[in-house]
Amino acid sequence: MSESETFTTGPTTRSVRSTRGKIFPVPDGWDLLPPGDAGLTRRVKAAGPSWTVQEKRGRKTFSRGVWAPAENIAEARAEIEAERLTPAYAKRLEADRKRREKQQHEYVADFQRTVLEYLAFAPCHAELGEKLAKAVTVHATPVGSGTVARTKRIPVEQRAEAAVIAWMRHQTTGYDFMKIARIKGKRREVRRMLAQRSKELLEGYRSGKIMDTAVCPLAIALHS
Repeated sequence: MSESETFTTGPTTRSVRSTRGKIFPVPDGWDLLPPGDAGLTRRVKAAGPSWTVQEKRGRKTFSRGVWAPAENIAEARAEIEAERLTPAYAKRLEADRKRREKQQHEYVADFQRTVLEYLAFAPCHAELGEKLAKAVTVHATPVGSGTVARTKRIPVEQRAEAAVIAWMRHQTTGYDFMKIARIKGKRREVRRMLAQRSKELLEGYRSGKIMDTAVCPLAIALHS
């Protein structure tokens, strides 16, 4: 067994299960380092043997921590805490924060422009298009929101389209209050149907069609 192998949780608090289903007791003198501090985790892994514990739920994998010799964890924690008290670390932290803020600001602006390009509303509906692009961007781009806009697995143009359709599904349809039968594929079917309706509504604004804003669900959502 490799000392750097990845496991899942075992049947007891001090055991792990291998990918082949075999149970291993945690060695004496080892402690579990909880997840959450990437820098400390990397240092503990570099210090010697360790067992990474993960749990898969659906398509997502969650860290449950790292088992490692207690002395390695203690030494790594002491070293990293001392480093984090230095002026150099504080300066680097501030620089990283500013860099992330700049990247986020640029991404938000770029995403909003991409949403506007996807909407492509006729000039007579340009003001409403601006409002929709801003509303979708505000909802979809916050860091940690978990929305499709935060993924890098698809091009930003696809993210923009998906974010618009998702926003409209929740804001202009009764999706959130629908009682959908618990049949495999039924919810996906309903979402596809609502997406088609949203796209048809958007086409009206793209073509310059005169829209009755008193009854249009999009206009009502943006002016509420």
